[in-house]
Amino acid sequence: MSNPLTYADSGVDIDKANRLVDRIKDIARSTPRTGVMGEIGGFGGLYSLNLSNVSNPVLVSSTDGVGTKLKIAFMMDKHDTIGIDLVAMCVNDIIVQGAKPLFFLDYLAMGSLNNDVAEQILLGIAKGCNEAGCALIGGETAEMPGLYHDGEYDLSGFSVGIVDNDKIIDGSYIRNGHKLIGLASSGVHSNGFSLVRKIFFDTCKYTVNTKFDDLGTTLGEELLKPTTIYVPTILSLIRDLPVHGLVHITGGGIDENIIRVIPEACKAIVHKDAWQIPPIFQMLQKEGSVPDSEMQRTFNNGIGMVIVVPEKSAQEVMDRLGAMDGQAFFIGEIESRKNNEKQTQWV
Repeated sequence: MSNPLTYADSGVDIDKANRLVDRIKDIARSTPRTGVMGEIGGFGGLYSLNLSNVSNPVLVSSTDGVGTKLKIAFMMDKHDTIGIDLVAMCVNDIIVQGAKPLFFLDYLAMGSLNNDVAEQILLGIAKGCNEAGCALIGGETAEMPGLYHDGEYDLSGFSVGIVDNDKIIDGSYIRNGHKLIGLASSGVHSNGFSLVRKIFFDTCKYTVNTKFDDLGTTLGEELLKPTTIYVPTILSLIRDLPVHGLVHITGGGIDENIIRVIPEACKAIVHKDAWQIPPIFQMLQKEGSVPDSEMQRTFNNGIGMVIVVPEKSAQEVMDRLGAMDGQAFFIGEIESRKNNEKQTQWV
């Protein structure tokens, strides 16, 4: 008779996973705990809603991943910022509807569980949750031998927020004359990385350690800059200023994201010279001979969030952003749209 086999013999180490759960409990406690019931490790995360200041509550949810930006983390063996990206991609999608993020859950899958790497990732998630003011209340860490290459993993997240029904921001109040204010991005954020890798690593044969004077850092460090979390900034604005539309600039760029919030009777006029395009995007366009139209529909090009406000309030919004040290630009305006006109026009 052959020797008896265990789950560990197949590549799944339950004891190692249990040790990681103990560490995750400490990490989760470092995130905001108001409303959280119980600890990490149960079958589900518990959260008690405080509805004392909400007359007609609406829950807003979002789920997302980091895409092939993970490949850059693998190349650099640097995993402490990718969790911030994960949180940002979810909570930025929630805040654009006026909802305050409440809690976050993650899903991490590895071929062979590496507790050190997992801990780096989770510390980044906790940092992102702290920036967004939401609690890490649970998740799943899966060990799946044979499904992932050595040193690689997949990562996704899920977040829930809350907004009063009469305070939902859905773009319905946007009219001709509204102004577009762009908030600066930290870099490429977490979209377009398949093209990024094609240009820099396949075509140009650069490495993550290649250093560029224009960037002031290595290519890998530049590309791993975490996605900006806009939650605190937007919450401050919508508390007492009229914000009629918010756009998280992800895949599709400004072109294809802004049309998700403006009425069909309107078009967005975007002034392409209203802000300085960061060097990383200039490099991508030059090295890949990427047309302007492709850059505009693939990358954020330095603008990570667009705020749509009435003209009479635009300067006050800019002043508030300046007081919060936010880098913001007047990038365009809303105009009436004629039949068959494109809803996003660059001038």
